[in-house]
Amino acid sequence: MTSIKLADSVSSLALDDEWGPETVTSTTLDGVPYAPYSKGDKLGRMADWTLDGKDRERGGRSGYNRNYRGDYRPGRSRKQQQVYGAGTSSLFAVQTAEDEGSFSVVDNTRTSAKTRAFGLGGGTVFRGRGQRGAAQRGRGGTFQRAGQNRGGGQGGDRYYDNRGGRGGRGRRFGWKDYDKPQRNRDSSINIRPGWTMKEEIDFNRLLKLNLETNEGEDIDSYGFLYYYDRSYDKPPVKNTERKLQSLDRAAYNVTTSSDPVIHELAEKDEATIFATSDVLSMLMCAPRSVYSWDLVIVKQGDKIFLDKRADSSIDLVTVNENAADAPMEAETQQGGNQPAVKPDSINTPSNLAMEATIINHNFTLQTMIESPSSKLELPNPNPFYNPAEETEPLASKAYKYRRFDLSLEKDEEPLHLIVRTELDAIVKNNISGEDQFLVLKALNEFDHKAQGAGGALDWRSKLTSQRGAIVATEMKNNSCKLARWTTQSILSKADQMKLGFVSRANPKSSSNHVILGVLGYKPREFAAQMNLSLANGWGIVRTIVDLVRGMSVGGEGVQKYVLVKDPNKPVIRLYEVPSSTFEEDDDGGATTANVRNDDKDGAKAE
Repeated sequence: MTSIKLADSVSSLALDDEWGPETVTSTTLDGVPYAPYSKGDKLGRMADWTLDGKDRERGGRSGYNRNYRGDYRPGRSRKQQQVYGAGTSSLFAVQTAEDEGSFSVVDNTRTSAKTRAFGLGGGTVFRGRGQRGAAQRGRGGTFQRAGQNRGGGQGGDRYYDNRGGRGGRGRRFGWKDYDKPQRNRDSSINIRPGWTMKEEIDFNRLLKLNLETNEGEDIDSYGFLYYYDRSYDKPPVKNTERKLQSLDRAAYNVTTSSDPVIHELAEKDEATIFATSDVLSMLMCAPRSVYSWDLVIVKQGDKIFLDKRADSSIDLVTVNENAADAPMEAETQQGGNQPAVKPDSINTPSNLAMEATIINHNFTLQTMIESPSSKLELPNPNPFYNPAEETEPLASKAYKYRRFDLSLEKDEEPLHLIVRTELDAIVKNNISGEDQFLVLKALNEFDHKAQGAGGALDWRSKLTSQRGAIVATEMKNNSCKLARWTTQSILSKADQMKLGFVSRANPKSSSNHVILGVLGYKPREFAAQMNLSLANGWGIVRTIVDLVRGMSVGGEGVQKYVLVKDPNKPVIRLYEVPSSTFEEDDDGGATTANVRNDDKDGAKAE
């Protein structure tokens, strides 16, 4: 057997041959081998030592992507972004558990909790109107639901109280709100089987409407006015507040269809639409309402009358309608350990509304100087007063019939509206000495510690020093009521609106009240503070009128419609009803509605 020598084998090999893996063109660049890499690889640094412990345990990729989010492109998932050297950072992780386990630091100093600045921390809870505590600001500048990750899925929302009657204005999150029941309010009117729903409009659509109009023109004036008593403007000394007195005067609340002046103007073809300031202000401020209400719309030929039923709910003055925790009815049962509202409670919405209505009537009469020799007589007497039938003296009231133009450029004929506005008193201007028209209204405090107070301050101790905070709280809790009063003042072209602050002499009794002070505002400036837009209100009126005109094209005779606010949703619905609806219920009682105080609980002050 011949032997094989290694030297002979090596010398037989060609000099240009190489051993090892075969060299291909895919791994060489101009003959130089290199390692292939993806275009998504990040070569910014060789190693990332800034990863925290949790990211290091996950392999480092999430931490790298967290620091370099700028390369993220829509349509490309995080998993598709390959990171150069991903997963290798854990190779250099140092296990320090054994060293740290035997090491401790003793700190005897007291640590104080630092408050986080707005938007910097993840625990800042917002309590505004739109998102009452339902939003948190995270580090990335986005909003998250509070308690979103407390259990995942539906479990994160178990602490919320979705209040159906709040008009869809967001959810409120607070102490024991999870234990509160959903409020189901009753409608202001029973929907009858023969009614046909023609249109349903939510408040979001109403808020987008806009129509600019002029300031209106005066058509005619009726009644007389006494002068306002300026002594009520001075803040009273403690324990010397004036008691609210009960005065019997003949005051009228006549509906649109029963007003003889409006009928006369309609026969003269002075306008197409007719309404009163009470009805018109309710329609213009509809998006702010929470409680249910209804209006009657009557179409006779080409004339449209915006009317109301006798003893309608819009005649009552609501209390804390827009509060986050509004007053509850007596039959409503609270959940959990919270007590139910007592059946004989004086702080239910219906009782508070009746109390506030009587307070407004008495406050308006008490703050005037009734002097037969010192009053302003308007060109025409009160059209509703009959001295032969009335035994009580006539209350100071002026009725101004004013016309507004609601026409659009596309209209072939002008569209005018006449509204009956009301004024309560006059006052001399301190500089010019001219007479200025006033509208007098009263805000009432029942019990700032009771349920439904809406976080109001104690008026007796805070009205002088913190009147701005009190007015701001009333704007929040009584947004609809104040908006209606401001709208009525602007429609009547009043120079000032006086707001009286009336409180119970004893929070447990609704019989006696005291006047704590009076503040005056210019209506348009007050509307700006409330973010009240009259252009939006006129847009709502024009939209409803166009709906009625469009549905009754070619119709003859009397056509009647009812506009109803849903009691639990921010929605209004327009129904077509038979022309004889409400006539059997009125029995002639819709012509006048005298506001009196005869033997009513809470009406007279001793």
